Amino acid sequence: MKTIKELTKAEEEVMQIIWKLKQGFANDIVSALQDSVTDVKKPAYNTILTIVRILEKKGFVGHETFGKSNRYFPLIFKDEYSSYFLNSFVKNYFNNSYGSFISCFANRENLSIKEIEELKSLLQKQIEESEK
Repeated sequence: MKTIKELTKAEEEVMQIIWKLKQGFANDIVSALQDSVTDVKKPAYNTILTIVRILEKKGFVGHETFGKSNRYFPLIFKDEYSSYFLNSFVKNYFNNSYGSFISCFANRENLSIKEIEELKSLLQKQIEESEK
């Protein structure tokens, strides 16, 4: 299993775009990111390229070169990072207990009966699959 490093907020925003695009040139990434940012201050082209280079060094992004342009693509996929992030979060904030995490989440978010039933159903399916 490869080692995954945690992303900063800015790195994660750029990765969200790369995951969405599946692949793209720098201009595609910059354009999509600028379209998704609602702040008055849009991120600069060079800033975004710097973040993409950092993501390459961290092993999240690869590229293919076409003349003077690079087409970037993810090396770590969204579901893989999501799983890592959630596991790390539960480990660091809930003493590695998913029960504590779910309990805290359910209590604080005032889940509806329907949402609780959906969680119950998902957990029941997981129990049944692990018993096979």
